[in-house]
Amino acid sequence: MRAPRKKPTRKIAPDIAARLGHHFSLQIQPDGNIAAILGDYSVNLGQFSAAAMDCARHLSTGLPLASFAGKSALARDVDALVHRLARQGLLEYRLSSSRNTQDFVVIEPQVPEYWPRRAKLGSRDTIVLSRFAFLRRRGNELVLESPRAGALFRIGDPAIAATLAALSQPRTIGKLDQKTASSTLHLLELLLDSQILLKLDAKDGQGLRVNEGDGNLVLWDFHDLVFHTRSTEGRQANPVGAAFTYAGVVPPSPAVRPPWAGSKIDLRKFSSPEPNSGFPKLLRERHSTRDFDDKNPVTLGELAQFLDTSARVLSEWKSEPYFEGGPDVTYSTRPYPSAGSAYELELYLTVANCDGLARGLYHYDAGSHALVAINASPQQLQAHLAAAQFAMDAPGQPQILITIAARFGRVSWKYSSIAYSLILKDVGSLIQTLYLSATDMGLGGCAIGSTNIDLFAKMTELEFHIEGPVGQFALGRGRTPEVQG
Repeated sequence: MRAPRKKPTRKIAPDIAARLGHHFSLQIQPDGNIAAILGDYSVNLGQFSAAAMDCARHLSTGLPLASFAGKSALARDVDALVHRLARQGLLEYRLSSSRNTQDFVVIEPQVPEYWPRRAKLGSRDTIVLSRFAFLRRRGNELVLESPRAGALFRIGDPAIAATLAALSQPRTIGKLDQKTASSTLHLLELLLDSQILLKLDAKDGQGLRVNEGDGNLVLWDFHDLVFHTRSTEGRQANPVGAAFTYAGVVPPSPAVRPPWAGSKIDLRKFSSPEPNSGFPKLLRERHSTRDFDDKNPVTLGELAQFLDTSARVLSEWKSEPYFEGGPDVTYSTRPYPSAGSAYELELYLTVANCDGLARGLYHYDAGSHALVAINASPQQLQAHLAAAQFAMDAPGQPQILITIAARFGRVSWKYSSIAYSLILKDVGSLIQTLYLSATDMGLGGCAIGSTNIDLFAKMTELEFHIEGPVGQFALGRGRTPEVQG
């Protein structure tokens, strides 16, 4: 009888170690739980065995991943603790050269799911840098990153930069400098797994723009994809929002620009105290509402009217080809302006409290003026709404959270260099339209400055670079201030 085949074991480089980042330390709490501590801030990690805690103490300097890759009870316990730390964004990973114990490379995860994995490379494999990869100075450090990668790589050995420069053109592993290749093969395999490097087949040619392995990336310029991922949450670990990073370095700018020197023409005498149109009044009444009356939520009828006024497709038409042999292009018109009549923006509604509409995630079909339910989990809905509440600094969650997503290729198919900036201009036009529609209906609204593109991708199962969030708007019935007697 043939012996049963052994399951393949997880391939882990012996020189990759997990390490606590951001100056955190582990402490056992009085109730027996383990917590990660930084000053007055703590993250509860749950209860683990004393033996696991003893092993975890090495996380201050570096705990080799291979040390807990086995199947023993202790290994499983340590593995659970380390993965819990990783999901909280509290770990980094050091890759040490076999020549010394100094950090060869330090890996900084940018998404909670990141875990160091090596994509196997052989001597005959051909690799090249992704066109989205870039090296830059950060303080006194050199970092390698890509908007496609789940981690950035802090480079500790200057020789690595030379190897990376050589990979601006396709290179076969066996033809790399042997001394360099032997010391960096683990790193190259990690970079390949992170899509900072690409492995080319014969059909891939030189690995240029059309051969990156994902046809939808052809439509992205480098700077646009970097801007999208670094100005949103979900695929980066940098501080986001009102951090006042430079408040102690530069004074705030004045609310109104100081006037230019020179002759002034006073326009106030031309302004009418009572405008003939109601539009100026509507503009001046527009304001952000962050506190919503959950005892009197927006109704489904009001939501239908709101979407009809602000976002519904009014007409559709087709253009002649832009160039000989080119395709016809279809267009639509809607209540707000859009660059090149692209109308690439889509509305996704996370409904928390709407009279007549069940809690859930919906896509607004602007062509048929209908809502289509999307199967998102309760945990995802709660995380989405809670993030919006935090971003608004609001006392409660919005009744309806509108996520404005872009079908990026709709714009970048036509426009080069300016595609993403045009999309953001369209977002601004749409948000003002949403504000004015809400104000006109006696509803409250608030634009939200940040959104999590990774969470949205999980909720909708859409790739972040195909269709993803570029703005958000909270909608609801504003709470009437109580009159003090």
